[in-house]
Amino acid sequence: MSDNSRQMTQEEAEEFAEQVFNVARSGDAAMLAALVTKGLPVNLRNHKGDTLLMLASYHGHVDAVKVLLEHKADPELRNDNGQSPIAGAAFKGDLAVVKALVSGGAQVEGASFDGRTALMMAAMFNRGEIVDYLISQGADPRAKDANGVTALDAARTMGAVDTAAQLEKLLNA
Repeated sequence: MSDNSRQMTQEEAEEFAEQVFNVARSGDAAMLAALVTKGLPVNLRNHKGDTLLMLASYHGHVDAVKVLLEHKADPELRNDNGQSPIAGAAFKGDLAVVKALVSGGAQVEGASFDGRTALMMAAMFNRGEIVDYLISQGADPRAKDANGVTALDAARTMGAVDTAAQLEKLLNA
């Protein structure tokens, strides 16, 4: 009896990895669960440092996010640009994903390398529900990034009228 098992070539391994990252991008929660159960590293990163959780979060796949978190994906791993899954979800405006990440251990105040928080991202892009939720979970509306910019400053700069008004009201209360 011969053993037909062989090592993947580098090219085959890279192709397989890209397929796995596409599974996360497309939000196939069942396939992700099967892969990590079979031994796929749950915190696998692509060439940009994005984890499976980052990709599922950014693309708005709450079920995939929950599966990855159940398998102990680290919600605090940043990509090569210093972005976190919660900041990506806040940028995209996906409240369900933001809530799943917080439930799964993501730090509400977790900042990127430049000090920008998920609250700042939500404020910049006029994501009022996410601003409310993050503040209800302890996000500091007075926090400043590396340039001294607050969530309110970011909202004003980006012309996010609704979140600017929302933060002004909160800060002046």
